[in-house]
Amino acid sequence: MVLRERLVAIYKAGDSGVSDLILTTKSYSDLIESSSYVEQIQNRNESIVGRVRDLRDQQEAVVVRLKKAKDTIEAARDQIAAEEQNLATARQAVQSQQAKLRQVKADRQSKVDSIDNKVDHLENIEADLQQKIAEQIAAASGVSVLPAGPMSSPSAAGLIWPVSGTLSSTFGARSSPGGIGSTYHEGIDIAVPEGTPIRAAASGTVIMASYNGGYGNYTCIDHGSGLSTCYGHQSSFAVSSGQSVSQGDVIGYSGNTGSSTGPHLHFEVRINGVAQDPLGYL
Repeated sequence: MVLRERLVAIYKAGDSGVSDLILTTKSYSDLIESSSYVEQIQNRNESIVGRVRDLRDQQEAVVVRLKKAKDTIEAARDQIAAEEQNLATARQAVQSQQAKLRQVKADRQSKVDSIDNKVDHLENIEADLQQKIAEQIAAASGVSVLPAGPMSSPSAAGLIWPVSGTLSSTFGARSSPGGIGSTYHEGIDIAVPEGTPIRAAASGTVIMASYNGGYGNYTCIDHGSGLSTCYGHQSSFAVSSGQSVSQGDVIGYSGNTGSSTGPHLHFEVRINGVAQDPLGYL
């Protein structure tokens, strides 16, 4: 037990304790016995040193892995920051482009509005000229020029004027206007600018809305009891055959289609299909 206690002390003291053991051994048998213990201690020391070395290597490997992970995280963070910067730059570019497009759209709309205003002005000038031409044609043909009555006031026959304009040709016999019109006029002509809305003289059912030779675009409305009205030389239709209309509804727009010397509305009143003088019903 004394030897074992000394060996424990040697283990705690380190390698220098081995020399002390040899010098303090009293007999050869003690030396032999102590040598066995010393060998065990040395083997254990080597095992501990190996374990410590392994732990140190593992620690160093962990440190290396942690450093790599840290470097990877920092690289990813830098990449994210760069991508965010690129995204911000792209967003600014898109916003700038959108602002430019809005400005271009606004400029274009301003130009369109300006053109529309000019077109309206030119159309007004054209309408005035057409009105003057119609009046001159009427004067040259010896036809009295009379203003059409207000559309809102039905006559005793229950009809309203389809347009407000200048009476440029009356019903009955006449000289052929411009060499292209009929010598017997089955209606009246009212000079109005092209595109003027034409209104139904009375309520009824559209029985025709199509192109009809010299009448051009031609619409007829059956009002019942044998009464019908027809509207010629329209630039375009606003109703179709079979459609019901009320008095004052827009049925088309005045024009210069068919055999016509200028923009006007040819208006007819018929009883059982026979043309009547419209002035007797307006």
